[in-house]
Amino acid sequence: MKKLSIAFIGGGNMARSLIGGLIADGYAPELIAVSDTDEAQRRLLSERFGIRTVASNREALQGADVLVIAVKPQMVESVAREIAGELPAGGLVISVAAGIRTDTLSAWLDGGVAVVRAMPNTPALVQSGATVLYANPQASAGQRETAESILRAVGLTQWVDEEDLMDAVTALSGSGPAYFFLVMEALEQAGCRLGLSPPISRLLTVQTAFGAAKMALESTASSPGELRVQVTSPGGTTERALQVLRDGDLEGLFERALAAARQRSIELSNLLGKDTHAG
Repeated sequence: MKKLSIAFIGGGNMARSLIGGLIADGYAPELIAVSDTDEAQRRLLSERFGIRTVASNREALQGADVLVIAVKPQMVESVAREIAGELPAGGLVISVAAGIRTDTLSAWLDGGVAVVRAMPNTPALVQSGATVLYANPQASAGQRETAESILRAVGLTQWVDEEDLMDAVTALSGSGPAYFFLVMEALEQAGCRLGLSPPISRLLTVQTAFGAAKMALESTASSPGELRVQVTSPGGTTERALQVLRDGDLEGLFERALAAARQRSIELSNLLGKDTHAG
């Protein structure tokens, strides 16, 4: 893994996070190249990480063992068609673009390409992401290991064996940070209405969310439900609050919200891939 040359197309937030994580793990900067049309972005990446930056996608790809496509989903087709036929034999393509299926991307790249589709979420920007990966049949075990090593630079990784599950992943972890931000926002505002100052309410909300997540990660409890029982005293304040949330069908709301997000993910994938075989 340490000897592989990696080319990134797109130098935005996700690429910066991955590059920063890789270098923090000891990856050699000279093995990383990035192409981006924005000169200021290229200068920032070069100065911060000491990597090679270029304006040309084809130039970035020269000599690369792994290509990471990190542009917006709407740009993936044009990028893929531009570099089709330029990939080195046996190379690996990793896509972090939401909604682009592996068969769609492979077709844009002229087919027969080893593709790993990755769905990281925004906490990857602070090396605390959750990334789910799916590999097409052309990807070898070694290439799967390579993709996992790269994405582990920004957090934990998990694999799914069915690509259709990526829509559920998008609904849960992909969109999930926004759900927690909404809950935090509601808690903060409720605290203020109970008389707490905004700074105190915000600090208590954020630290409580962090502490609860840390407990869930580090506890020997078998589930969040078990943890909830452990911190809920019969007849106490927590039990009273939880009853209000359940009376409001909190579980049902989340189930419907995730189902809606999953359906939208399917719709967007179909929209982005509708012209797969055109041109």
